[in-house]
Amino acid sequence: MSLTNAPDPEIRKAVVKQDLENVLHPIVQHNSLEKSQIVVTGARGSTIVDHDGTEYLDTMAGLWCVNIGYGRTELADIAAEQMQQIAYYPHTAMNLPAARLAEQINGLMGGGYHSYFVNSGSEANEAGFKIARQYQRHEQAKGAFRYKTISRYYAYHGTTLATLAAGGMGDRKGKFEPLGGNEFVHVAAPTCYRCPFGLEYPSCELACVTNMENTIHGEGPDSIAEILIEPIMSSVGIAVPPDEYLPAVEKLCRKYGALLHVDEVINGFGRTGKMFAHQHYGVKPDIMAIAKGIVSAYLPIAATVVKNEVFNSFRGEEAEMRQVMQVNTYGGHPVAAAVAVRNIEIMAEEKLVERSAEMGVYFMDGLKTLLKHANVGDVRGKGLLLGVELVKDKKSKQQASSASVGAMVAFARKNGVIIGRSGGGSQYSNTLTFSPPLVITRAEIDRVVDVLDRGLAELGAQLSA
Repeated sequence: MSLTNAPDPEIRKAVVKQDLENVLHPIVQHNSLEKSQIVVTGARGSTIVDHDGTEYLDTMAGLWCVNIGYGRTELADIAAEQMQQIAYYPHTAMNLPAARLAEQINGLMGGGYHSYFVNSGSEANEAGFKIARQYQRHEQAKGAFRYKTISRYYAYHGTTLATLAAGGMGDRKGKFEPLGGNEFVHVAAPTCYRCPFGLEYPSCELACVTNMENTIHGEGPDSIAEILIEPIMSSVGIAVPPDEYLPAVEKLCRKYGALLHVDEVINGFGRTGKMFAHQHYGVKPDIMAIAKGIVSAYLPIAATVVKNEVFNSFRGEEAEMRQVMQVNTYGGHPVAAAVAVRNIEIMAEEKLVERSAEMGVYFMDGLKTLLKHANVGDVRGKGLLLGVELVKDKKSKQQASSASVGAMVAFARKNGVIIGRSGGGSQYSNTLTFSPPLVITRAEIDRVVDVLDRGLAELGAQLSA
């Protein structure tokens, strides 16, 4: 059955019935889908269209990913052309689009990197764990083996069992535990609005970094393979660290011989006003996971990017078995790579990274006007990655209830705006999140702020309860 943009209640009803009887959806309660559905049949720019004709301004760019916006038909043309040339061959051989894409990524990083292609951010981080451990096994003295990854509580790095273990989100991984042994070690996150140590920046003197160093000593420095960091944590409602934080973490890596593994899956490709978020802080990752904005979700592709010093460890003689000891059937897929190449070219041609920085300031200014409401505790973000934390009252910072935050999300949707909300456990589930396409306009931002303003006024009593 094919759908068109022309509203047809009977076709829409049939699709809903077909879906409910056959499809298993991610991260939604299926009984909620029985009551309310969006059947997406069209999209352009920052707007998606339901089959009933209703338009929604999508401030989450799908799942943080449609960076260049919807409706770029030239990417369909690129895909069709590449399919006619060579649609697929395993990446044990070379292909032109993947080579071009890797060269682009290397250039965006300032040179000195190689890329290993996979299909998703979860796989990119998973491959990063393996590469870090294999690298450490190659480089360490006989009998020594660094295998542990240090990451942060409330982090999110993917949905495979290993990436769930690396993340610190109890509500995400709790259903699947136990997830293994002691290879993933968690430390406090730099959540300044709700400092885990009860301190305030800058008098805290980066207690979260001191906590990380103490953990390294407690685990034994010779057991630490890498430190895994998402520059701006999305799962806790957009936690922007102090400017000194990432450089201090990089310094720990160099001091103790660990690799710096940066997760740019959400942060990357202009989302924060730089091509990659770590570039705000002047650090150089040893391993980087990228996905989502690399192709603006037009096809599945992702990459694990490694510094040449790490890559060189895999260039040994064949008898040494130093090749990357994993394979991905669709890694380096020529069609996905060709589309990603053009996606990145569009970002450069239309200066979307710079636009993200500019529109991010405008959006932030608009969101800060909401601080007049008693239930807005904090507004934070960088570029077009923003969060509004809702509280019962500003003084206590007691979080607004899950139901009341859900009511705000529902109010926005009823008024034609799709917004997100954070997960990450009960302490961080009360933040409205925004990650719109980088092509969002000032008028669209004004509309979002207006809807939020009206929602906060209408639901204030519920949020305070």
